[in-house]
Amino acid sequence: MPATSSTEMTEARAEELTGAVRFLDDFEAFQRELPASDPGAVRALRRMAIERFATLGFPTLHQEEWRQTNVSPIVRTPFRRPEPGEESEAGLAAVLETVRPITAGAAAVLVFVNGRLSTRLSTVSDLPPGVLVGGLADALDQAPETIEPWLGQYAKVGDHPFVALNTAFLRDGAVVLVPAGVIVERPIHAVFLSVPTLASDAANAQPIVTFPRNLFVIGENAQAAIVETYAGQGIYFTCPVTELVAGPAAVVDHYKLQRESVDAFHIATFQVQAERSCAPSSHSISLGGGLVRNDVNAVLDGEGIDCILNGLYLAEGRQFVDTHMRVEHARAHCGSHELYKGVLDGKARAVFNGLIHVHPGAQKTDAKQSNRNLLLSPDAIANSNPRLEIFADDVKCTHGSTVGQLDEDAVYYLRSRGIGEEAARSLLTWAFASDIVERIRIEPLRRELEEFLFGRLPQGEIVRQAV
Repeated sequence: MPATSSTEMTEARAEELTGAVRFLDDFEAFQRELPASDPGAVRALRRMAIERFATLGFPTLHQEEWRQTNVSPIVRTPFRRPEPGEESEAGLAAVLETVRPITAGAAAVLVFVNGRLSTRLSTVSDLPPGVLVGGLADALDQAPETIEPWLGQYAKVGDHPFVALNTAFLRDGAVVLVPAGVIVERPIHAVFLSVPTLASDAANAQPIVTFPRNLFVIGENAQAAIVETYAGQGIYFTCPVTELVAGPAAVVDHYKLQRESVDAFHIATFQVQAERSCAPSSHSISLGGGLVRNDVNAVLDGEGIDCILNGLYLAEGRQFVDTHMRVEHARAHCGSHELYKGVLDGKARAVFNGLIHVHPGAQKTDAKQSNRNLLLSPDAIANSNPRLEIFADDVKCTHGSTVGQLDEDAVYYLRSRGIGEEAARSLLTWAFASDIVERIRIEPLRRELEEFLFGRLPQGEIVRQAV
């Protein structure tokens, strides 16, 4: 790699500072827009977050946690926060249609358009007594005491500039509070749409940025399934943070479907706080986005927890997908199992950096982390780095990764049975990816992902008939 000149470093630093200043200046305007009734504690949280962002600035390639993720395209793009109601109705209809099939049969569907809850598009069916499903902005206005104990307590702004940025600009997002002992039979969907705005010259319209802030709290012995979906059109930046609290003996199935525009930027943090004997699971599916980063963090802070974190990313062209995962075993007798798979084509790149951290005293830990990557093109690149940090002596921990191409012996076997080479390769690719898809328990979501795979794979109709 050629050395970076001092001039190039100075220019990059100036670009970084300019990009940060844009958000720092916009924060003051954002503060003036907030309602007078905005809780003081939340205002203080925002102020603390923007001050931390001012200290951190945007991450650079010189920082270990970001050395393979170049965020300079985000830094140099002059994003703006959209005004309510300025979205194009035609654009909204087109984006909404892409996500409509997966919401069938849901107990509630919360639709956020350019960062704001749309009551016109959202629906809430009969929910069990005491269950709160709605927008964060409404909750802050009408019942702040119900969310203040949780908001911002787990996704820390300390060393993550994008968590700090999201916290500084938090205003709306999905809130799901399930009381102790309550079972929500049908899934709850939160849909986040980034839609082109009405502009006299759409080609020169300034790209938008949104900061969805989601809070899901599942009480003791309660059960729920929650789906987050992100989609959009054009160039934009989505910076979500989701905090999931699983109470004692709670069971929660969480799904995230990211199918942003291939020109979009998606930098997200998912934070799980797990209490004793609970069973949180999450499946993250990444299909879109030009530059994507997912930070997945779980703290197992009670005995007897069983945590599952799975993911699938499909990338082609010049898409870039980065997954950073940290699972902390803070108490004894807990299990965690993570399986992330990637399918890369064209000149796509993927990064997986996973860490299982076993605290002192967390005996009888059972943890397994795997990352497997399938390269369909000689130009595709996958970097995988699963790691273990163990400070207890009675544990069972494993980790591993693979990066490779299709097994030519398997291709030959299928061809010897009369299947064409392209169809044979697609069948093997399907088998690799569907391992994650088949674990999804919500039928409309699983079916939609299967259809996406059939459409993406060459000879997809033959694959459909074969499986």
